[in-house]
Amino acid sequence: MSDVLVLVDHFDGALRKVTPELLAAASRIGNPVAVVVGAPGTAEALAPALAEAGAATVYAAESAEATQYLVTPQVAALAAAAAATSPAAILLAATIDGREIAGRLAVRLDSGVISDAVDVDADAVATQSVFGGSYTVRSKVSRGTPIISIRANSIEGSAPAAAGTVTPLEFSVDAAASATIVAVHTEPAGDRPDLGAASVVVSGGRGVGSAENFTVVEALADALGGAVGASRAAVDSGYYPHQFQVGQTGTTVSPQVYVALGISGAIQHRAGMQTSKTIVAVNKDSDAPIFEISDFGVVGDLFDVAPQLTQAVQARKG
Repeated sequence: MSDVLVLVDHFDGALRKVTPELLAAASRIGNPVAVVVGAPGTAEALAPALAEAGAATVYAAESAEATQYLVTPQVAALAAAAAATSPAAILLAATIDGREIAGRLAVRLDSGVISDAVDVDADAVATQSVFGGSYTVRSKVSRGTPIISIRANSIEGSAPAAAGTVTPLEFSVDAAASATIVAVHTEPAGDRPDLGAASVVVSGGRGVGSAENFTVVEALADALGGAVGASRAAVDSGYYPHQFQVGQTGTTVSPQVYVALGISGAIQHRAGMQTSKTIVAVNKDSDAPIFEISDFGVVGDLFDVAPQLTQAVQARKG
């Protein structure tokens, strides 16, 4: 069985939620092999969790410079791992960094790349939602090693636990072709889940009306244990910070439940959330495009509906 490389998405000593999903996808194709890029000691710390998630081998691509540059260490590490194993596929998270790494790696390996997949089968055939969710297509790389970036919350199931044996991986980074990280600023995350990986997302749009009114959105998200999102119109109006924008030019999400409050459903927004498993929309306009893709729709004032829903959820939770 051929190896399938998975770039480990981790932060502050812990795996991000998408990594076990990538290992589960890898197990459909072949033997899951995790590639950890970071400072010395990072792979050993993550190995138990990676073994539980199904990684048979954990490549430790570690050096002091691994944390000094943007994306090029990950590209170099994956290229080195690919040279060592001749993998059946290489899987990454469909994040901003993940997409750039995938593209750079594809050029380096002279291979095809598939972005934003929502599923992958045993033959490395990827399923994508394209043109703002208007079509679902299945794609297969025809040249070189398939390099596939996968959206969080898209892969169901898990890989069986494996050995997770840590193996050092030698790689080198071209400093002249790298962008140096001079400072790191992490936005306060609070107690809510990360937007890109949350299983429940509650988003507000222009219909929320103001930044102050976004407390209605936050209250429902907190009751459901979810993340808060916003449409581009709401962000452009200054109702909510840009990092919470959901859409084609923001964060792409695929949660189990997506609640849209006061969002009309412009194509830019739909492109970033249409693969959600269950979509609930609340809007005063019965002709709003969001209702075309909703599983459940409520035609009404969000300031009447959302607080009642929040109260109902809290009552069920006791």
